[in-house]
Amino acid sequence: MDVRVVLADDEPVIRAGVRAILAADRGIEVVGEAADGRAAVELVRRHRPAVALLDIRMPGLDGLGAADEIRRVAPGTAVLIMTTFDEDAYVTRALHGGASGFLLKTGDPRELILGVRAAADGGAYLSPPVAQRVLKQLGGQRRQIAAQQRIEVLSDREREVLALVGAGMSNAEIARTLHVVEGTVKAYVSAILNRLGVKNRVQAAILAHEAGLVTR
Repeated sequence: MDVRVVLADDEPVIRAGVRAILAADRGIEVVGEAADGRAAVELVRRHRPAVALLDIRMPGLDGLGAADEIRRVAPGTAVLIMTTFDEDAYVTRALHGGASGFLLKTGDPRELILGVRAAADGGAYLSPPVAQRVLKQLGGQRRQIAAQQRIEVLSDREREVLALVGAGMSNAEIARTLHVVEGTVKAYVSAILNRLGVKNRVQAAILAHEAGLVTR
């Protein structure tokens, strides 16, 4: 099945470049393009794509604002934020706003395909420079203690699943690792998100790192 994508960027040249990169993967189809956040939200509402790939800076409603709207009108659509800006404030707001990933336009073009594929599969993707910044921010004993206290509500099996989510595994990969069916993993992940009060897998993965569950 094709991964359907809505692409939004106010620069036609950038849209053309991103579209060309995604076209290299025959399993990815761009079903709509927009030059601003409001139009992107409407395209998502109409097409219900697996992934919305949004520039962070656009006229009117920016990418972060569009991500908030998309989460309300189409919660089944994963949002990836792409930008040339990697300031901590953008990264923090994007991730805590429920985005499934953060991509730098200046990064390896293959990251676009990897990010779209990961998000469509229910996972998350951060450009390596962004991941390094995020992980660096996870340090600190107080943060770790707080995270460990939060995950005390989880069963041993749920913590095991959370650790694998934190390692970046998809539901299918977790199922193979634990020798269970994928539907069981989906149920565990849903229960984990509810128990921890987090919005998506990205936030759960961050919490897994903070709590020291991820060892690789």
